[in-house]
Amino acid sequence: RRHRGRRYTRHWTGRTRLCARIKRISTYVTVMPKEGRRDQVNEAPLVPVEVPLRNGKDAKDMETDGERDPLHAKPNAVRETPTILRVAVPSHRYTPLKKAWMEIYKPVTEQMGVDMRMNLRSRRVELRHKKESNDPVAGGNLQKCADFVNAFILGFEVQDAIALLRLDDLYIERFEIKDVKQTLKGEHLSRAIGRISGKNGKTKFTIENTTRTRIVLADTHISILGTFQNIRVARDAICGLILGSPPGKVYSRMRTIAARVSEQT
Repeated sequence: RRHRGRRYTRHWTGRTRLCARIKRISTYVTVMPKEGRRDQVNEAPLVPVEVPLRNGKDAKDMETDGERDPLHAKPNAVRETPTILRVAVPSHRYTPLKKAWMEIYKPVTEQMGVDMRMNLRSRRVELRHKKESNDPVAGGNLQKCADFVNAFILGFEVQDAIALLRLDDLYIERFEIKDVKQTLKGEHLSRAIGRISGKNGKTKFTIENTTRTRIVLADTHISILGTFQNIRVARDAICGLILGSPPGKVYSRMRTIAARVSEQT
């Protein structure tokens, strides 16, 4: 009886608490009118609320200064494109970037009209438009410069990466060996890397010259620079070598495909 009595009292105490909570909530809920449509709700009168100042500035001052407050933003306002692009630099590329800095800096600033600097605190290369330039193609130039710096950081030579500034149909594709075959581990993975490179880099140079691309083999990461069609031919050849195809078979297939692509173009 005691046990049942305790459970009984606990049940009713919990129920009374729930009822009290429902009563408290019901005081804040607007009640539907008895007469009228269902979709009509009693709306409370609007009370003017003062927006707190931010950094000691009012909303009007913020609009004049160019700092847009989301509370006072216009619905059809057009967002401005970012004028600064940042390219992260890993620690192992500091020394090559320092040595080739002037070779990268001159074409970016003189030919493309983009300011460039190295931020040592954030370890990134920052690119932005020059204030005096009113070129309508400045946004494209900024992105080209970012791709050029990124290509050098990935391991391409400056003479090869500078083609990204001059031509519009060049791209960079990057993938890993394990994306092609995930079961490669240990010595099998190192043998796959050796098949791609060849003796003294002979296989890699043959693929580059046949497909008119540039290939960077950094550990298990592979980066290919070239046009869309040439990148596809080089990627198929590299994937065949990773999967174990003999180099002679890969060469013959690659040359036939490259000849077809050159005839179409």
